[in-house]
Amino acid sequence: MIGLGLVFGGGIAYLAWYKKRVLDKIEDAFAAGYDPALELATHQTKRAQAEGEVADVEPEDELPWTEKLRRREQDKIDRIVQGQESGHYFVLLGPKGSGKGTMVFDSMAACQAEGVSLCDAHPDLEVFRLRLGKALNYEFNEDSQTGGPALDIERAMNKLEKVALRSARKTGRPLVLIINNIHFFKNDDEGRNMILQLQQKAESWAASGILTVVFTSDDFWPFHIMRKTASRMNVLSVYDLDTKESLHAISRLRKRVATNPNEIKEAISIVAKANNMLEMAHHLKVVEKGWLLSLIPDCDDDVMDEQKWSSCSWLLLEEFTKIRAKQVEDREAAIQAGEALDTDELELPVIPYWRCRQIMTRADFMEELDRINVIAIDIDHNVRPDSMLILHAAQEVAAEEGFDELLENVRDRIDEIESLHRTRELTFKDVDQGDRILVTVDKGGGNIFGGRIV
Repeated sequence: MIGLGLVFGGGIAYLAWYKKRVLDKIEDAFAAGYDPALELATHQTKRAQAEGEVADVEPEDELPWTEKLRRREQDKIDRIVQGQESGHYFVLLGPKGSGKGTMVFDSMAACQAEGVSLCDAHPDLEVFRLRLGKALNYEFNEDSQTGGPALDIERAMNKLEKVALRSARKTGRPLVLIINNIHFFKNDDEGRNMILQLQQKAESWAASGILTVVFTSDDFWPFHIMRKTASRMNVLSVYDLDTKESLHAISRLRKRVATNPNEIKEAISIVAKANNMLEMAHHLKVVEKGWLLSLIPDCDDDVMDEQKWSSCSWLLLEEFTKIRAKQVEDREAAIQAGEALDTDELELPVIPYWRCRQIMTRADFMEELDRINVIAIDIDHNVRPDSMLILHAAQEVAAEEGFDELLENVRDRIDEIESLHRTRELTFKDVDQGDRILVTVDKGGGNIFGGRIV
């Protein structure tokens, strides 16, 4: 009995210690210092500093170019990452490459990732489960076959909630969990259920003020899903740099490479790090142009879906090029009239979401264009080209001789094929000359009419 009592007592003590150890390990994941995601993001800079590559740089230049640039959204993101914005959870929404991740990492570096952890989303929920465990320093029971990734993630979230409660009592501010690139979740039942599961936790944690969840997305569809059940969600739209900011950023990035200022301005919206910026800029534009040229002049009925997608997409891209041409015309007219301009550069053309649906006639194509980074949709349901590169490529294609005729011929061909699909042919066999056939057509509404065919 004494032996059994010792075993029983030891088991209880071990279980209590193990549960406390799990919470302590998760709390360590939010401690200042090492963070796996931040370590990878800053590895190159730290390596250059260790090897003495930046020894001759002035102290003010040791800061990252993004810190010197200081985008207008950075202050807001700093407050969020440092736990100063409680009572809400946030969605950073913007096109690929607009700087969402860079600003998040800059904020994490400024506070040495204290109270912050970051996890990248993945289409496979098993992979996401492992990434979340790594971000939280939480080890799942890999030998357990019960449940699935969703249940394992729920268990990890429950542990994280206990740690957040304990941390909030100590520090008086919430922890911050960043789920990066949630558009990588599949837009199916499984992926949408995972977003809903994370959002429900984010809602309850925001209400209690113990943990702030930050979601980032390049695509619009996750926001469209989350807004249906959101009550404490704040959305921050992140756009591409304007011309002044882009010029400043590229000048910082290419400070060590002798570059003609005119070349910088010409390539400002395309590429920044190549040794020959103009050559790389034109190469990227040619590649983008070739990718956009997906029209099939002589299409058959077995490629109708692709042809419909291509033609509807080009109707929208052509509309963007028309708006840009009107912008240029108005700007030249203003210059000739001697009016003072606020800026020398033009912003990307914008079309309301409802108008885009009218232009394309197929609303379901909008999501695919957003997913492949042809267009970008913001929270105000305004649609613009994903980048200046896309706009330049579309302008070159639309300006080619015969493009309008080609597009119209393709759409006519689609109408002909669809008309054939809607046409039914009746064939009568063993009919001799002079035979008469009575045809009666019932349209289902009770109206019957007939005709005699000779």
